[in-house]
Parts: sequence; structure tokens; C-alpha cells
Amino acid sequence: MNPISAEKLVQPVPEPTVRRMPTYLNYLRDMLKRGEQFVTAPAIARVLHLDPTQVVKDLSFTGVGGRPRVGYLVADLVAALEDFLGYNRTHEAFLVGAGFLGSALIQYQGFRESGLRIVAAFDIDRKKVGTEIAGVQVFHFEKFRDLANRLHITIGIITAPASAAQPVADLMVGWGIKAIWNFAPIPLIVPDHIIVQDTHIYANLAVILNKLKHVNEI
Repeated sequence: MNPISAEKLVQPVPEPTVRRMPTYLNYLRDMLKRGEQFVTAPAIARVLHLDPTQVVKDLSFTGVGGRPRVGYLVADLVAALEDFLGYNRTHEAFLVGAGFLGSALIQYQGFRESGLRIVAAFDIDRKKVGTEIAGVQVFHFEKFRDLANRLHITIGIITAPASAAQPVADLMVGWGIKAIWNFAPIPLIVPDHIIVQDTHIYANLAVILNKLKHVNEI
């Protein structure tokens, strides 16, 4: 194989593109429900306030091409996007921190529709250990390692307090977790091969309140 061709095959999809894919999918799923069969890149761009050229480039990563004069077949795009995002496969995860935020995430039905299934929760609070949240058992954190090995879990979700987030992450890495979704309001220090996605709610709230402050001052 030509070295240049091989390099193109392994070229990662840009993160901004990946972030836009769920938005495309949600819009196209609504179209499918309405019985619409075809859609063009300019039509998608108008609704989602994007550049048509960007839409075409993004959707090219799904392997689905548009048809002359009619555009994309909506059903094909939906299937391709679900496959691209992994929504048609089940990814099991463990959650650490069964407080209000952790409980809300466990009960959120949208995760299951997106292929994520939280199969167990963990905490050190004896009042929470042994309880269930929407059918998900809460175990003491000391059982994490054994259950992760037994169930081959590779995704960990941290909703523990900031002071506990790094120690929890360190143990997760040592116990075989390969990807961490971090909701604690601190950055995690992990080995380079570990995937970390931070979702800092307080940071987003700070941005909203700061922008609102400036609006009110005008």
C-alpha cells in the first residue's frame, strides 16, 4: 500500500467534527420520524447554522455520499452516524460518586439511547452502599477492582467530590479503566494512553453568569 494512502486511512477524525456528529444525528432522526427521505448539505447547514462545506466534510467521515440533485438518503445517514458514534453498540461503565449528580446521570435515559449503560455505582458512604438507583446497585468503592476485572469494564465516570477525584482516577487507571468521564471540577493527571473527557458544570455556569453580567450592564 502507498505510504501516503496508509497515513490517510489512520488519520483521526477532528474532535470538532466528532462533537458535531450527535447534532447531525438528532436532526436526521427527527427527519426520519417525519417520513422525509432525502436531505441536502445546505438544508442541514441552514437548520444547524453551519457552513455547507463543513457539513459535507463532516459527513464524509461516515462513508455515506450524497446523490446528485437529491442529496443524502436520510436513513443511510442515520445508520452511518449511529455506527460512527457507537450508538448501535453497548458500552458499559462504572460510576463513582452516588450523590445527586451521580444519581441523575444513572437515571438519564438518553445514555442508553446513545449506547452507554452504567451497570454499577460506587461510593464510600455507608448510607448509600447497598441501595439501588433506577435498578443500578451501589457498591462500596473497595469492590470496584474485582467487579471491573470480572465484567471487563473500561469506562469510568467520576462524580465524586473534587478532593477525591484524583485518588479515584489513580485507582481506576491501576484497575484497568481506559477512559474516564470526569465531572469533578478539577483537571486529572493520568498517563497519556488514558482517555479523559472533562465536563465541568461549574465552569460552564461561570461562563453563563459572566456573559449575563455583561448583558445586564449594557
